[in-house]
Amino acid sequence: MEREIAWEHYSAKEKKEVFAFAEDYRKFISRCKTERECVKELEQRAKEAGFVNIQQVIAEKRCLKTGDRVYANNNGKGMALYIIGKKPMEQGMNILGAHIDSPRMDLKQNPLYEDTGLAMLDTHYYGGVKKYQWVTLPLALHGVFAKKDGSVVEVSIGEKAKDPVFGVSDLLIHLAGEQMEKKAAKVVEGENLDLLIASIPVKEGKEKNSVKERVKANALEILKKEYGIEEEDFLSAEIEVVPAGEARDYGLDRSMIMGYGHDDRVCAYPSFEAMLKIKHPEYTSVCLLVDKEEIGSVGATGMQSRFFENMTAEVMNATGTYSELALRRALQNSKVLSSDVSAAYDPNFPSVMDKKNAAYFGKGMVFNKYTGSRGKSGSNDANAEYIGNLRRVMDDNNVFYQTAELGKVDQGGGGTIAYILANYGMQVIDSGVAVLNMHAPWEIISKADLYEAYKGYVAFLKEA
Repeated sequence: MEREIAWEHYSAKEKKEVFAFAEDYRKFISRCKTERECVKELEQRAKEAGFVNIQQVIAEKRCLKTGDRVYANNNGKGMALYIIGKKPMEQGMNILGAHIDSPRMDLKQNPLYEDTGLAMLDTHYYGGVKKYQWVTLPLALHGVFAKKDGSVVEVSIGEKAKDPVFGVSDLLIHLAGEQMEKKAAKVVEGENLDLLIASIPVKEGKEKNSVKERVKANALEILKKEYGIEEEDFLSAEIEVVPAGEARDYGLDRSMIMGYGHDDRVCAYPSFEAMLKIKHPEYTSVCLLVDKEEIGSVGATGMQSRFFENMTAEVMNATGTYSELALRRALQNSKVLSSDVSAAYDPNFPSVMDKKNAAYFGKGMVFNKYTGSRGKSGSNDANAEYIGNLRRVMDDNNVFYQTAELGKVDQGGGGTIAYILANYGMQVIDSGVAVLNMHAPWEIISKADLYEAYKGYVAFLKEA
C-alpha cells in the first residue's frame, strides 16, 4: 500500500502554512536545547494562552469546569497540560505524550581539571549515542548551577555570535592507524569525551608557582566573574553539552530542517501547539511532556514516576469528581498518542529497512503499531480496533499518515513511553515524525511531516 507524498497535494496557501509552522518550530528548537529550557518557554506560552498553574487552583480552592485550562510543572523538567472536557474525566482523556530530553553529554559532578596546560571538563554521555559523532564539533554549555544559598544560576555559553564554543578533540589521521582498526563503538571511548575549555594560565602570585593548575585557576576566575560560580558549585549543577548553533533549513528546496533535538521535540512542539487549538473538547485533552525517556523514563521527572497520575487526581479533585475508583477509570478509559520519532528510510543505508514497512520523508505523520526489539520485546502492541478508529479520524480530517516499523525484524529496535501508559489499561499507539540521523548531534526532519503531525494531533484531541 503506497502512501502519497503530502507536498504534491498542498495548495499554495497550504504550503505557506507548512513553511510558517516549520519556521516557528525551527526557532523553538534553536532556543530550547534542554528540557529545562523547553519547560520554561512552554510554561510562559501556556500562561499567555490562558492555562493556570494547578498549584494556584489548589491554593485558591477553585472549581474547574468545561473549557478550563490548567497545567502542572514537574521540577522544571516536565509538564502536563489539561483542558477540561464536556464529559466527566472518569470516561477517559485524549492524551498526547512526548518527551523533551535528547541525547547529549552531561558534565560530571567533579568535572574541571587541567592536563598539560589545558583546562578540561569531564563528561558522561546521556542516552544512546554514537560517541564518534560528538568529536570536532562546536559545542555549547546549557544548564543551571544550584548554589547552597538556594539561588539558581542559569548558564548558556556558545549560542550567541560572540560567544566562545567548546569541543572534544580527535586524533589526527596521520597518527590514527591503531584507532582506525577499532570497531566504531570503540573508536572514541566514553571517558575520552572531555571538553577543552581554556588554555591561558592565570598570572602568577607573589610566590612563584603558588597556583599549580594555573589554566584551571584562570577558567575558575572567569566563571566567578561572569556567573558568580565557585568550583564546588559544580557538585549541584546540571550542565548539558549540546551542539552549538541554530537549526537550519535543509535542502535546496528548504523542505527539511537540520537541528539538534528533533528526538523528541519534533513531536513535543506540535503536541503543545495542538493543545492551544482546543477550546471545549468532548473529552478532557491532555499534553504530557516528560523527561528521562532517553535513559529509561526513570526518576521523578520520567514517565515511570507518578507525577501524571498525581496531577490527574488533583485536576479531578478540582472538578469535584475525584475518588480513587474514578481516577482508575479515567486512566483506563483514556486514549493516547505516544508521540515519538520514527526512523526515516535512508537511501544510503537501505539494508536495515523493510521498504514496505518503513517511514518516508514527506508522507506524513507515522504510526508504529509496535516498537521494541527482536520479537517485539518490550513493545506496546496497539490494538487493531484502536488503529481502525485512528484511521477514521485521520482520513476524516485529511491528515497524511503512514505506518512503519523501526527497521527489519532482527536489525535492532527501540522503545518509547507507550508501554508505561499502557500499564494503566489505556489504548496507546506510537506516533510521530520520521527522522534521519536519529540520535546524532544534527538530525533531519521533513517540514511536511511536522505539519501533518500537528494536524493529526489536533484531529485526535477533537475527535478520537
